[in-house]
Amino acid sequence: MIGGGFGNIFKIPELKKRIIFTLALLFVYRIGVHVPGPGIDSVALADIFERAKGTILGIFNMFSGGALERLSVFALGIMPYISASIILSLMTVVIPHLERLKKEGEQGRKKITQYTRYGTVILSIIQGFGISVGLERMGAVISPGWSFRILSVITLTAGTAFIMWLGEQITERGIGNGISLIIFAGIVARMPTAIGNTFRLLSTGAISIFPVIILALVMVVVVGGIIFVEQGQRRIPVQYAKRVIGRRMYGGQSTHLPLKINTSGVIPPIFASSIMMFPATIASFITIPWMQTVASALAPGNILYNLLYVGLIFFFCYFYTAIQFNPVDVADNMKKQGGYIPGIRPGKRTADHIDKVLTRITLGGAVYVSAVCVLPTILISKFNVPFYFGGTALLIVVGVAIDTIAQMESHMLSRHYEGFLKKGGAKVKGRF
Repeated sequence: MIGGGFGNIFKIPELKKRIIFTLALLFVYRIGVHVPGPGIDSVALADIFERAKGTILGIFNMFSGGALERLSVFALGIMPYISASIILSLMTVVIPHLERLKKEGEQGRKKITQYTRYGTVILSIIQGFGISVGLERMGAVISPGWSFRILSVITLTAGTAFIMWLGEQITERGIGNGISLIIFAGIVARMPTAIGNTFRLLSTGAISIFPVIILALVMVVVVGGIIFVEQGQRRIPVQYAKRVIGRRMYGGQSTHLPLKINTSGVIPPIFASSIMMFPATIASFITIPWMQTVASALAPGNILYNLLYVGLIFFFCYFYTAIQFNPVDVADNMKKQGGYIPGIRPGKRTADHIDKVLTRITLGGAVYVSAVCVLPTILISKFNVPFYFGGTALLIVVGVAIDTIAQMESHMLSRHYEGFLKKGGAKVKGRF
């Protein structure tokens, strides 16, 4: 039973410790979101974000967990780290040195992580300076000048570095993926306020009940669809040949190679949003007319924004899947262990077959992720809902929740405790 599964959490000291550690660091993150940055006119800033609802700043604010609209020490959020990760991932493909580091195991991974940290600091400095200059031009600064700019850059960069450290600590010593959980916490923390505002507008008659009911039904359907697809697999049958070692016979069993429909998980929409935010945010702070046209064209809900967003989601679905899953390595390992796919010759033919299947299901996964991220957002813009909580947020929240529960499930099952589901039922499968 699910209740029994949650009860088993507290019977495992290590799992309980990890969960408490994770919740404690997320609580520290939420406290930092409310610590204001220096030299900001809070009234003018609130007015700016009131006028910026539904724009790219609204999405940026969502990913920062509301820190941007307060210009807190965590205003940049975790997006510079994600942007640095994207750049390092792309450079790994074209720079031989980084590719060699990736294949060196734990030491190479640590070196790439170190480079990512350096890139995060550099991007934070650039974005922090851009935000400080933009706020001065918008009149949201009490005492403009270089002293404010330098202090803002130092504060925002330090805040992002601290969030990055929190995420790494959660991943290493807590439960789940730390960076994803920080984004998850920021989105979920804004839900009570958004729901409260909706009920307030309903009571005053500012919006009618019909659009809200339609939106609620759409969200329920989307959540159900996300859970269904995230657990979906394409199973390639694998047969292992019999081997006689001494007087015993080994192998001969039939199994399968599971390929998830959405191998890349919530990474594509996060990466795509990060890339869409960067140029649009810079353009919104520059008063040149053609730059303002670019900023308005890249506002959420516009055709150009949706087309670019879907294109980036498709790119990152295939790119991240290619990084995570190498058909050649899988085929070689299968051949060494005496395994083969019925009707397919071992070696290159097997790798080609796996790659063909993976390409097809990744196309389906990319279509699914694009539909989930774009369609609810279009409905929200049509119905003029007073808060931004579209498909991207839903996909991140549900996907991260599934992955975190999967890690907790594996901890319990490895210690012979009943998981969250009934015995004999399907187990929750995650990506970590």
